[in-house]
Amino acid sequence: MLALSFASAPLYRAFCAATGYAGTTQVAKTAPATTGQRELIVRFDANVAPGLAWKFEPEQPEIRLLTGQTATIFYKVTNSSDSDSAARAAYNVSPESAGAYFDKISCFCFEEQKLGPHETAELPVVFFLDPALEQDATMASVQSVTLSYTFFAVKPSALLSAVGGQTGAQAGPLLKRDDPSP
Repeated sequence: MLALSFASAPLYRAFCAATGYAGTTQVAKTAPATTGQRELIVRFDANVAPGLAWKFEPEQPEIRLLTGQTATIFYKVTNSSDSDSAARAAYNVSPESAGAYFDKISCFCFEEQKLGPHETAELPVVFFLDPALEQDATMASVQSVTLSYTFFAVKPSALLSAVGGQTGAQAGPLLKRDDPSP
């Protein structure tokens, strides 16, 4: 039972990613070879969780997109605080049934985002709507899809704090506590 409880969250995430359940988007390596016939409106939503001093918004509120057509849109994010901060974006698509057909080729949400004090960045998303949605009866009445992101603060790890925020080769070897060298 204990092992099952630890495995349930990763299994649920894998299920959602594979099926688009609960509005989970798909990840694609390349765009489709063909463009579909149906045009939908794709709306963009941006949110910041409490406790994170970031301003976050899409550079355009919506676009019209044919299925199979690749689009690149940008979100603008600004750290309003006087210190470095990091955050990770959680995302979903609504209606939930559209998640199985919303394919991201590249997204800022795949990685943690770090901003310096008062720093602003433009964050791209490259995506398409799978033309297969045209064959799905549950998508027949859907005229618009909303891609929504929420940034949540990420606490710096103890390792990053110990090496002054450096990572990998930049950090060099860590000193052991009993090591007499400076």
